[in-house]
Amino acid sequence: MPEPWLRGTLTEVQFVQRAVLHALEQTREDVSRWCEGLTKDQIHARPSELPSIAFQIRHIAGSLDRLLTYAEGQPLDSIQLEALKNEGAGGESREALMSAFAEALNRAEARVRDFDPASFEAERFVGRAGLPTTTGSLLIHCAEHTMRHVGQLITTAKVVRAVRPEKTD
Repeated sequence: MPEPWLRGTLTEVQFVQRAVLHALEQTREDVSRWCEGLTKDQIHARPSELPSIAFQIRHIAGSLDRLLTYAEGQPLDSIQLEALKNEGAGGESREALMSAFAEALNRAEARVRDFDPASFEAERFVGRAGLPTTTGSLLIHCAEHTMRHVGQLITTAKVVRAVRPEKTD
């Protein structure tokens, strides 16, 4: 099956939103594929001090929420800031992690669809420093940042799958 952007789908939305939605669909498929069959220990493993798969999943979900909040012209709230601090924590089961991730992607997709294309040039500000950007740039960054971390997740998954635990007798 071709990648989401080559399937001719989502023609009802403007091309910037379509590109972001296709990236999120690709994310859903890639994370599902590369996490299939991994154990809780493998999901949380940090081979060669790489960030864990669990971290990448939490970071993708959290960064989408934060970037979309900025795109909506809002500051981050205390819950988002606390979640950011805890992206490296965890120990949850594979099932709990994947369920929370699916919910986060569903929310992100709905938020992306809610943007009015007329707002894409609206000025927005990011972070404590209030760095300037636009709504459209933030949406595009949602796609590129997400796919960057999906690539890191895939690399870690390949390494985790290649590592064989030592036998203990």
